[in-house]
Amino acid sequence: MRKIVLAFDSFKDCVGSRQIADAAKEGITAVFPHCDVVAIPIADGGEGTTDAICSNIPVTRVTCRVHDPLMNDMEASYGITADGSTAIMEMAAASGLPLVPQEKRNPLFTTTWGTGEMIADALNRGCRHIVMGIGGSATNDAGIGLLAALGYRFLDETGEVLTPIGKNLERIVRVDDSSVHHAVAEATFTIACDVNNPFYGSRGAAAIYAPQKGASAADVALLEKGMIHYAHFIATTKQMDISQLPGAGAAGGLGGGVLPYLNAKLQSGIEIVLDMLRFRETIHDADLILTGEGKLDKQTGMGKALGGILRYAQEASVPVLAIGGCVEDCETLNEMGFAGVFSIQSSPVTLEQALQPDFALENIRRVVTQIMRTIKVGIDG
Repeated sequence: MRKIVLAFDSFKDCVGSRQIADAAKEGITAVFPHCDVVAIPIADGGEGTTDAICSNIPVTRVTCRVHDPLMNDMEASYGITADGSTAIMEMAAASGLPLVPQEKRNPLFTTTWGTGEMIADALNRGCRHIVMGIGGSATNDAGIGLLAALGYRFLDETGEVLTPIGKNLERIVRVDDSSVHHAVAEATFTIACDVNNPFYGSRGAAAIYAPQKGASAADVALLEKGMIHYAHFIATTKQMDISQLPGAGAAGGLGGGVLPYLNAKLQSGIEIVLDMLRFRETIHDADLILTGEGKLDKQTGMGKALGGILRYAQEASVPVLAIGGCVEDCETLNEMGFAGVFSIQSSPVTLEQALQPDFALENIRRVVTQIMRTIKVGIDG
């Protein structure tokens, strides 16, 4: 084997993509010591997107003061490309679910204000292109918090300025843009989205994701009412229908809610990451790609990280092997185009043991070594 590309997503709640790649490389070089092993950490728009991109291209990491989803003061970081033109960030850094204590989680009251502050900081530093992953949010405010931090004011029927939280979406009757940040009109936004949910409805932001963020059934109903109202408001005032737009329901509706007010486009998160990392160029002379994530199943190839990797690999006619902590639907995965799928578990274990980082990494080293030994038999034979 001359060249193998490692393109792993993280194993959620267990180990990160960089650690996985290091372990896999040990397994490869144990059998093919002279193989060129190229590691590219992967993310699809959720947590880890900024690190995945910034670890592979020249950037400056910066920090700024923002507010978390409950408006507590905090610090967030993002990257700026070497030419100073592009900021690379993820909303989870300022508006992510892990920032809210379990007992305080309720998307009726959380806001994306801090994400807007992060964008404003980038604009103040001269960036005019924002690349932003929007996975992992604690919010269901349709992005009005982000917009409010950039100077938009959302008003109720009495003309009072509304606090930009999910609970107040149904009260919006007017938007005042007279105080919007001066650079917003000059900026373009690429929003990395890893889901295709519509703005509202049975597969919309509130119905699918709000319960995961602490919403009760009654809360979900209230949020859904607000999402429907806000979508109709946008359709009336901006002549834009975001209701069924794929991805509009991402990040509690931020995916669609900001489109009428920013020069923004939604794009597959994994495609953004792979293109910024020049993935096509990296794999064109590779013999093999190894990829993986915590669970491999029939959803793996549908729009998420591994699906994007597989599409690019098929274009280049490079075989892809996938490994995971849990593997289901092997036949379906093979039909999608994976040359092989492998579980890292050699025997039944408890979930607690499976999620121990050292245990998982040793299993990754072991299974990659065995895969390489099998390949070597074919080469030598």
